[in-house]
Amino acid sequence: MSAIKESVDISRRPEDVYSYVIDPSHLTEWQESAVSVVPLGDAPLSVGSRMVVTRRIGRRIFPMTMEVVELDPPRSWHMRGVDGPVRGDVHGTIEPLGDGERSRLTIDLDFEAHGRGKLLVPLVVRPNARKEVPRNEQKLKDVLEGSAA
Repeated sequence: MSAIKESVDISRRPEDVYSYVIDPSHLTEWQESAVSVVPLGDAPLSVGSRMVVTRRIGRRIFPMTMEVVELDPPRSWHMRGVDGPVRGDVHGTIEPLGDGERSRLTIDLDFEAHGRGKLLVPLVVRPNARKEVPRNEQKLKDVLEGSAA
């Protein structure tokens, strides 16, 4: 079971949601803690692709190398952290709603802690992520539906 599981309905087709959400260049547009994303290599995103995602949590900056574990367009994706004291594990699913012109995005997120991360994850990372994930999903919905401020 994941530590955090949130869903949002978006008035866009699953293909549109999927293509936006898995594109690393969009991450900082809809995830408030994401400071930067740097792909490792120049090949198109595929299983095994890696990127360094830098996040600000409180006053601290945390870089984490993420690896793509699964891509099943337009239904799901799975990425996991492979280094650092805090390693995210995120699985996203997209379900078509109604006539297929709407989607339900569900994000399952958990963290693996190593070293100092064993203190950071329960005290700082999970509480922040629990608050941030619903806001991120709302921001994604606003961006994809064209109502971003």
